[in-house]
Amino acid sequence: MESTRQQKISRLIQQDLGDIFLREMKPVLGNSLITVTGVRISPDLSIARVHVSIMPIGDIPAQGGQAAVPATKQGIIDAILTHASDIRRRLGNREAKQLRIIPQLDYYLDDSLDYVEKIDRLLKQ
Repeated sequence: MESTRQQKISRLIQQDLGDIFLREMKPVLGNSLITVTGVRISPDLSIARVHVSIMPIGDIPAQGGQAAVPATKQGIIDAILTHASDIRRRLGNREAKQLRIIPQLDYYLDDSLDYVEKIDRLLKQ
């Protein structure tokens, strides 16, 4: 069971990461819609498990001499993992006054929307 402190930090990280993905990471991730659906933080506040839901739109911009790549869920997750240290730094800049140590961020793809869509499709048949 999560403590009140864990819950507060989880909500804070969820809001700030959502804002970072929406506003600051657009040049890296393209126009894809990335939603932070949940954050679970360890009891020692050192690891945060970030669950993201992705709706790929358009292309992922070119990076380091590579050509632009069509956006897929796996491609976007790979781009997020490639820029994980930059995302953590941006999160640290936002939460410097509230957290002594910024947790390590582990990203997981939240496929619950795909599951709901599959169930709806099966029920309509």
